[in-house]
Amino acid sequence: MGAALSAELDRRYANVRAAMAEHDLDALVVAGSEYTGFEGAVTYLSGFQIVHRYAYVVVPADGDPFIVFPSEARYVGEHGTTALEQFLHDRPGEHVAARARSAGWKRVGVYGLDFVMTVRDYRALEALDLVSFDVEFDVARAVKSDAELESVRDSVRINERGFEIFFDAYAPGNTAAEVMAAAEEWFISEGCGRLTMNMVLTGTDTFARPEFKIARREEVFGEFVLPSLEVAGPGMHWVEVSRAIASRDAVLSDDTERMLEAYLEYFEAAPGAMTPGASCHDVHRAVSAGFTARGFHLGHVTGHSIGMTMIEFPKIGEGVETELAENMVLSMHPHAIAENGDGCLYMQDTWLVTAEGGVSLATLPMQVFRSVG
Repeated sequence: MGAALSAELDRRYANVRAAMAEHDLDALVVAGSEYTGFEGAVTYLSGFQIVHRYAYVVVPADGDPFIVFPSEARYVGEHGTTALEQFLHDRPGEHVAARARSAGWKRVGVYGLDFVMTVRDYRALEALDLVSFDVEFDVARAVKSDAELESVRDSVRINERGFEIFFDAYAPGNTAAEVMAAAEEWFISEGCGRLTMNMVLTGTDTFARPEFKIARREEVFGEFVLPSLEVAGPGMHWVEVSRAIASRDAVLSDDTERMLEAYLEYFEAAPGAMTPGASCHDVHRAVSAGFTARGFHLGHVTGHSIGMTMIEFPKIGEGVETELAENMVLSMHPHAIAENGDGCLYMQDTWLVTAEGGVSLATLPMQVFRSVG
């Protein structure tokens, strides 16, 4: 492990332990699983990338962190990439429970208690006072360091170019699979590995329907398509960047045109709304005003913190009073849906909170991109 990564991990442990102290935790168990897409939490606290199976990073309030793998995970990852003490056990929860008993831990936080931790490991730990710690852990890691922001910007570069490649490959009559394949080839070549989550929203030639779909050979593109592109570069920081695409001669529905007007208003309001100290609720209200004023529904969340896990807390949404801080990174993607539930517009941006307000990290103009062919 290099000195820079070691210093970065020490910074992360300090942030997490400060959050643990606020909740009187004796230790924190951070669960990560390749099966559920939550592997980034383990990488965040260890430097280890899960290739298969799952793992737990354990951070005591006092003492050195360590990492526990199921025995069958001995060769599904590069174990030399972390300097943490490593343990392999047929039932990792039993190992953590034994350590808790010997150390006298009583109150233990768990990141991933609801969605990641296996049932067999929960059963081994349920005698402890387990505290779900998803929100608290994510808020503790929401503010990015300079090293993390370098990784975020690299992911944005990869994602933005991927959109441009998708756009160049698009034409009515092409299949979703062949167009997405061109972008995926770029993502893989730039070091994303399997850390991509790319979908499309399609419908008629004048509007898109709100359902997200995996790009398939059976899906033939018409005159209008919404790509949803989400990738993490070599540094494993996820970002989301995309725009709507239409053929040169497509005549978009009235609802689609009005949604675009609201998107332009959101893009203009966001920089002033995303200031340190502003609540997530206030940001949501500011950027969604144009959509609700026009009678549109919002389907997917307006936005959320994003990092080594694709969707992290806090959410940008109604009633979320968490305050923004400088160097938070937020994915924003209002999912505007027509009143009748048929048409929608969905475009993505990754924003950085600065002292002066929000800054979009991509350079794509807010517009519907028209093909020239």
